[in-house]
Amino acid sequence: MSDQQPTILLSDPDMSMEELEAVDAVLRSPRLSSGPTVETFEQEFAAYLGRKHAIAVGSATLGLMLALKAYGIGPGDEVIASSFSYRETIHGIALAGATPVFADIEYWSATLVPDKVAAKITDKTRAIVASNTNGHPALWGALRELANQRGLLLLEDSSEAIGSRYQGQLVGNFGDSAVFEFSQPSALNCGEGGMVVTDDDQIASKLRALRSRKPNERYSVVLSDIPPYRCELSELNAALGLIQLRRLDGILERRKEVESYYEDHILSFEGIKPPYIAPEVEEVHWMFYLVHLGTRFSRSSRDSIIQDLATEQIESVAYCHPLHLQRFYGQYGYRKGDFFVTEKLADRAVALPFHNHLTEDQVGFIVKTAKDSSINIGAGAAIYL
Repeated sequence: MSDQQPTILLSDPDMSMEELEAVDAVLRSPRLSSGPTVETFEQEFAAYLGRKHAIAVGSATLGLMLALKAYGIGPGDEVIASSFSYRETIHGIALAGATPVFADIEYWSATLVPDKVAAKITDKTRAIVASNTNGHPALWGALRELANQRGLLLLEDSSEAIGSRYQGQLVGNFGDSAVFEFSQPSALNCGEGGMVVTDDDQIASKLRALRSRKPNERYSVVLSDIPPYRCELSELNAALGLIQLRRLDGILERRKEVESYYEDHILSFEGIKPPYIAPEVEEVHWMFYLVHLGTRFSRSSRDSIIQDLATEQIESVAYCHPLHLQRFYGQYGYRKGDFFVTEKLADRAVALPFHNHLTEDQVGFIVKTAKDSSINIGAGAAIYL
């Protein structure tokens, strides 16, 4: 890889003077740790989604862990999820002490296949965690029906998908609880942080108790039997998140413009297919502009394209290293070849730069470089988005 720093970044947060002023106000205040700004961020985020409660946490991974614990899920329980993602939110299952059970994904949307989930259900299964992968909503209608039929909790991983809509509703509204992530490359970026949303009063209370303890709660008879994880959000992160939330519509609108640049350039090549959007999905806000390479490519040729992009000072990454192939999950018996579609997509998925500071000329250069590289490694024009 080139020793030079990339001039075209994979991710570059959309910040304005409003964010700078909000952080400055917090720095001049007597409170930096979690306080009133966090509470306002929670209230406005819940209102944005139309959910009753929002609980700010350190990350989506911690949020999922806390949610599982709030529902009483832990050792001896199984939770079904996808092994395919950029953000490894699903680690929260193992951190909660439960057993992750992976199911394969649908080729085009890269989200869980309900029938494949059903085949994994046992008498130990307590929950399904479905991800809105790279912004594309999961098949929530079928997943909800399955969860209801089998008496399972349905949790929603929206760590890559803020602003996307499924059948008229924003993502974050389909799980019994849902988790969001606010670190890069999220469209809503506050440095580090996440949010858990739910409509269940009791679960919200448990989530807050597991997250942190206020000084006046340390002697509570009710709360003192639950040791908190101390994974709250700071006032600085919340100040950024609050302004980003208020600006979110504009941020997402600009990202749509950058998406259109990609579509205009990449569709000019023969054999290129546009990003897939399922019929029941109303709107997708991609986390990355993701390119799925054709079957004539291998994992090594995918890596060669990333190297060629780096040579031209363009930052790109392999979108996914499947969880089931990561060393930690070997203890559960997972091996290469277990999930054909997951592994096929992961070997050929390239995440290209996607943020609001990209110009049309830059996008054209990115696409041309990737295209030239694909030809140079002998695979021709077999790129499928």
